[in-house]
Formats: sequence, structure tokens, C-alpha cells
Amino acid sequence: MLWYTDDSFFDTVLVVALLMVPMTAVSMRFMKAPYGRFAAKRGWLAVNARLGWMLMELPATLVFWPCFLSGPRACETVPMILAGIWGIHYLNRGFVFPYLIRVPKRGGATFGLPVWGTGIVVTSMHGYLNGTFFSRLGQHFTEEWLADPRFLFGVALYAAGLLLNIHSDAILRNLRTREEVERGDKVYRIPRGGGFAFVSNPQYLGELMCWTGFTLFTWSLPGVFILTLSAANLVPRAVETHRWYLERFPDYPRSRRALVPFLY
Repeated sequence: MLWYTDDSFFDTVLVVALLMVPMTAVSMRFMKAPYGRFAAKRGWLAVNARLGWMLMELPATLVFWPCFLSGPRACETVPMILAGIWGIHYLNRGFVFPYLIRVPKRGGATFGLPVWGTGIVVTSMHGYLNGTFFSRLGQHFTEEWLADPRFLFGVALYAAGLLLNIHSDAILRNLRTREEVERGDKVYRIPRGGGFAFVSNPQYLGELMCWTGFTLFTWSLPGVFILTLSAANLVPRAVETHRWYLERFPDYPRSRRALVPFLY
């Protein structure tokens, strides 16, 4: 199938990837993504949260780099910059973030196969599409692209989103003390400070800012894929999380929005 590039396999994978977006959006109207506070107590082939996140995110690294490095333009300036941004993102998401998660001892294996299995498929496609596009198919990735407003604004938005995401994750992680983790206590508290002053889910807002910026500075349909798929998953989850906070904590700040400050 040829419709976006001159590579039929790439274009076929891209079609399959884009079709996953409406499927995810529809399924999320009828279910909560079963991980974190919405995890099932038991699941088929379930693992703990730390291992589950690593399993989900690892293919983004393992698939991306062979695809990128085998491309004829892998050593050019712009593809190398894009690959560097990718490496920073998945160093955090695939290794640092899972390592730092405070999982209560004896908390159970709640990261089930439907979550980490689907995640492996998505991140594998994500890694292939972008690794291939960066060093082989992205014809606009010349040095002139570095001065393009889409690149400049996209990188700035991406950086702001990444900082918001990392800071918000740190606030959430520190709500549970190391002593509580050691005892196996599964404690929930109201997060405060940073982006939580405005929304219940600044970590999701930061993630969506990252992928919006990514879509702009790559100006590509693989970017559109990961942005829209992330939105299809995170927007409903943000709404459910906001509702969960309101129901669980009578003193929860009513001025907070679910995802977008002052609006949503």
C-alpha cells in the first residue's frame, strides 16, 4: 500500500497504526484503562507496575534504534537531533520513571496482559515508524528545518511538556513515603503544588504537550498517530481520575479541572 511515502510496508503499518486511534477512543468510552488506581486486583499474566511499565516502553527503544541507524541519513544533523530527543524521552519513560515508581511491597501484580501486551504492540509500531521516518523517509529534515517555526515552537512545547510531566510524576511519587512502601501500605493523598494547582492530571497534560510538540517538530503522520492515540487513552483517564479524587476526598479543591487549566 503506497499513499504517504514510497515505502509500501511503512505506509501499511501507518494505516494500521492510525486505525488503532478510533478503536481506542471507542473502547475507552466503555472501560477504564486497568492500571494504577484503576487496576484489577488480579489479572491474567499480571506483573507489578515497575516491570509492566518497562515491558510496555522497552520496544520503543529496542525497535527505534536499529530502524534509525540503518537509514541512509542517520548521521545527518536534523535526524540526529530528532533521535537525541527520542533518546531523552524514552530514557525517562522507559527506564527512569519505572525505576522510581514506589510500588508497595506485597501490593500484588496488577499490571495485566491487556495493558502491557497492547503497550508492546503500540510502542513497537511507534519505534518503527519514527525510526524509519527520521533517517529514511522524512525529506524535509534538512538543516533549513532547524529554523522553521514548526520546529522551533514544537521543540519548545515538547520541552515544557516534558518538564511538567517529570515534575508532576515526582509529586505523585512522593505522596507515598518509603516507610509506607516498605510496609506495603497503599496510601492515596491529594497531590499539591506544581501543575496540580490547576488540574488533577498535569502529568497527562505534560504528556500530551510533549506529543503535540513532537508532531509539530517532526511534521509527520507518525507524530499524529502517537498524539491522537495518547489523547484517546489519556483524556478519558483524566476525567475518571478527576472524578475519583472528587468522590474520595471531600476537601478536594473544586477549582481544579480534569486536564486543561480553567477549561476542562
